[in-house]
Amino acid sequence: MDDDIAARVYNDPLARWFVTEAYRITDTAALIGAAGEQIAAAGIPLWRLAYFQYTLHPEIAGKSYTWRRGAGEVTVGSAGHGLLQEQRFRDSPMRHVLEQSKAVRFRIERGDHALPVLQELKGEGATDYVALPLVFSTGRTDGLSVVSDAAGGFSRHDLDRMYQLQFAFTRIVETHSLRDTATYLLDAYVGRAAGQRILAGAVKRGGGETIRAVIWYCDLRGFTSLSDALPRDTVVALLNDYFGALGAAVTEAGGEILKFIGDAMLAIFPVEASDAEEVVGRTVRAAKAAVAAIAALNDERAADGAPPIRFGLALHLGEVMFGNIGASARLDFTVIGPAVNCAARLEGLCAALDRPVVVSSAIAALLPPKDVTPLGAFALKGIAEPQAVYGLASAPS
Repeated sequence: MDDDIAARVYNDPLARWFVTEAYRITDTAALIGAAGEQIAAAGIPLWRLAYFQYTLHPEIAGKSYTWRRGAGEVTVGSAGHGLLQEQRFRDSPMRHVLEQSKAVRFRIERGDHALPVLQELKGEGATDYVALPLVFSTGRTDGLSVVSDAAGGFSRHDLDRMYQLQFAFTRIVETHSLRDTATYLLDAYVGRAAGQRILAGAVKRGGGETIRAVIWYCDLRGFTSLSDALPRDTVVALLNDYFGALGAAVTEAGGEILKFIGDAMLAIFPVEASDAEEVVGRTVRAAKAAVAAIAALNDERAADGAPPIRFGLALHLGEVMFGNIGASARLDFTVIGPAVNCAARLEGLCAALDRPVVVSSAIAALLPPKDVTPLGAFALKGIAEPQAVYGLASAPS
């Protein structure tokens, strides 16, 4: 930045705010809201400010943050991975900004509004539309649009001020994007609770803490024969359906999926400061929801002539070490301990007992007696004493 440009930037209160204050705002929606208020307060006739952010997320292709003068809050939206093929995106002026990294302007009040989104804006009183590329250091391009409702739209001076802010704004939202990407990927691959702990600095090998939790361990029955008999893509689709149903039951009930081990899934419902009876009740309801979801899925599969999905699930309550285990350069943030081993051994009884769900005595003790069915005591590999095992009275076999 040469001396003349630097002088003009730092003499502008709006530019000084972007350079000295905006970076302190760590929430993206709050940043867009504050930026919109600051730009409008600086005398620029801004009516709407929108930021379009690409995301690296398993289900979301991008997010939008939209501020409107006088609205009082920022509207946050998201779009799935089919967004780029949708007509509304292909008809959007933002498409050209994102694909070509070039600024575009439409003087709406002059009739330059053939695209549907511009027609909508004109109907709301907009007069001028400008979209700017935000080119990150990685080469990725996000987009920012500014809309005016003033007669004549933005002046040349207004645009010069905003063009100068474009680069500072890009650096700020790039840090937001990098943080969001790290959060999304950790949530997807290690789970939300583990991801939060990792981002908070829990990265030392062997580091962790002892927590009390309900352990959820489930396994797909007959997976070896299914994988031998079915095409690869069919097996992958089956696994995704199975994990999707059970995973949704866990996460909707506040559980944390820790890992997928072949056709098995390990999850926990931390007790910590919570009431153990409440957590057990919530976990059991999730188990019943999983059984119902698989039953519904099997009805659909039967109609298509596909084999049913059968699974076993064990629930146990105990103390586990929650932390980093692994090699020096490749760690797994998971739980270990005798309670985890017990849950895995219990799950192995599901097929022999012809039960989709079995629970340990530690779980049964916190449930109403009418809700559990004693199934007997069984010797479990690696566990000294036979363990009492229970079924859920209202769960279908």
